[in-house]
Amino acid sequence: MADGSNEKQQQLDQYRVDPQDTQLTTDQGVRIDDTDNSLSVGERGPTVLEDFHFREKVMRFDHERIPERVVHARGAGAYGEFQVYESLAEYTCADFLSDPSLRTPVFVRFSTVAGSRGSADTVRDVRGFATKFYTRQGNYDLVGNNFPVFFIQDAIKFPDFVHSVKPEPHNEIPQAQSAHDTFWDFVQLQPESMHMVMWLMSDRAIPRSFRMMQGFGVHTFRLVNAQGRGTFVKFHWRPMLGTHSLLWEEVLRIQGNDPDFNRRDLWEAIERGAYPEYELHVQLVPEEDEHKFDFDLLDATKILPEEIVPLRPIGKLTLNRNPDNFFAETEQIAFCTANVVPGIDFTNDPLLQGRNFSYLDTQLIRLGGPNFPQIPINRPIAPVFNDQRDGYHQHMIHQGQTSYSPNSISGGCPMTGAMSGRTHDVFRHYQERVDGEKIRRRSPSFADHYSQATLFWNSMSDWEKQHIVDAFRFELGHVHRRYLKEQVVERLANVDHGLAAQVAAGLGMPAPAMTVTNHGRSSPALSQANEPRDSIATRKIAILVGDGTDAGQVDPVRQELEAQGAICEIVAPREGRLGSLTVDRQVSAASSVLYDAVLLAAGKELATDGYVVQFVREAFRHGKAIGALPGSEPLLDAAGLPGRQGVVDPETGDAFVERFSQAVAAHRHFDRDTAAFPA
Repeated sequence: MADGSNEKQQQLDQYRVDPQDTQLTTDQGVRIDDTDNSLSVGERGPTVLEDFHFREKVMRFDHERIPERVVHARGAGAYGEFQVYESLAEYTCADFLSDPSLRTPVFVRFSTVAGSRGSADTVRDVRGFATKFYTRQGNYDLVGNNFPVFFIQDAIKFPDFVHSVKPEPHNEIPQAQSAHDTFWDFVQLQPESMHMVMWLMSDRAIPRSFRMMQGFGVHTFRLVNAQGRGTFVKFHWRPMLGTHSLLWEEVLRIQGNDPDFNRRDLWEAIERGAYPEYELHVQLVPEEDEHKFDFDLLDATKILPEEIVPLRPIGKLTLNRNPDNFFAETEQIAFCTANVVPGIDFTNDPLLQGRNFSYLDTQLIRLGGPNFPQIPINRPIAPVFNDQRDGYHQHMIHQGQTSYSPNSISGGCPMTGAMSGRTHDVFRHYQERVDGEKIRRRSPSFADHYSQATLFWNSMSDWEKQHIVDAFRFELGHVHRRYLKEQVVERLANVDHGLAAQVAAGLGMPAPAMTVTNHGRSSPALSQANEPRDSIATRKIAILVGDGTDAGQVDPVRQELEAQGAICEIVAPREGRLGSLTVDRQVSAASSVLYDAVLLAAGKELATDGYVVQFVREAFRHGKAIGALPGSEPLLDAAGLPGRQGVVDPETGDAFVERFSQAVAAHRHFDRDTAAFPA
């Protein structure tokens, strides 16, 4: 539904508070006549202890903050709906995956991982992509990331990994950065992290937008049908706008211009009605094929290449409503990988098994006790009846004399499925035989730490490879201990000798010895260079104008671009109006890094403005499309752009708009030679 109305929103309506036409009261409902002055003895005397309004107001302020998440502290969220394309009852008895007529309410939270709540959006980091499905059978949480793999194989290493990437304990530096000694010390000692590190050093770690970011369930899960037959499954979210990233140099400038870049982008898109959409895809593997691959399906540091098991699109997610209150909804929502519904079950992935414990455990301290599922954002739309009682912040008033099972006094209620005879929609764990000795030892099938890291490297385009090399050089350039850099380069030699040699050269050290030969395999689906580039929908275009700009030339082009879904902003040296054009931003308060493309609609009057010239040069250096309307030649000349790849020269009519739109849809033009071009 376009307005986001559904069963979950109707449930939340009873908790929403509209302050319009209300009067100020205390928490006890007592109306207040003055909230600007404390109760005192005379105008200049001491405050008296009986001022209950002052004490309540300050007490509530003192207790507003709750512990932030240890990881995924900085996030943004939105409501939406999911609808499956066709029934998957052959594989699962999950209701929301079996009935194409259902629109299942959801809440999605995107996040960075390492930084605190106050860190910037556009850091180099993995992004969280967590989805809570409010299904008729209970809440299902698909708690994923924008990378399909993780740093570790066993959850017992999670505290070690997080401690290594967090700010170093002696000085709490650096914030939201992996470019420091402790992280790379962990990496050089834990080769299982190498595949994930390749993703982290790629452009995938700096997404253009949450709306242009993939999501992955990471683990292998299991679908279970009504007959109890299991099928291994991997979940993938694919953005309908394609998968696109920023540049590292651009990221550093965005953090100063707008640290809320990704959060603002999501919020504004939904407010405009440009609802983000994602397709849910699955990879399905029959139980009997579990061991047919050269890697272990239970290893969270491995992908299941799409060329081996193709993706199957099964449904669409649409985000169509922003939260009313960030704290009440986005901050208090609690995800847990153990929140599953009938038809979806776990595997023996040791990282998943540990997450099932940890996510529940962390909510107890963060949200103040065991009743956090009763917080409105966490409440299922399915009815809840059990014998769990009391505890901090109990909201329910449970009636009756019994709180145990079995009982006869309350007629055996609440009854189990077996007692009631309603067994068709109860959760049943997948039945499998498990036996073995109690040991602390990894399976030999988890031992290959480099083959898929090499696969990822081989799959990258030339410009993606260069960005990875540059990222390693930047990160290791911030590491103080020389031996750590040397050890990481040695690890990289096991991925690809050419990669290791390039990184070593940037660090002023000799190339390592060649220890392994690159296997030569690749997976084209891993490269963003192969993403479809045929739309300019929601792309932000800065139109640079000056006092001499002809509005009659600008307006038709702007209208055609906006008709294709682009967002155009008029940027000029000053605010106000320039002729019939209303300026959206003054150039000194804007930056090219906040836009996807630039349209030049002024010439000589801006050619001597340093801010404007820098704006154009920077956009060119970052590979963005630049369009030039007639009369803007002096500004183009002043920018001194080397070559014109992705630059649409002055021209009038539909041909210009078509060419410029194609250049914008391409996202970036990495065929430009900008190595010697300052900006």
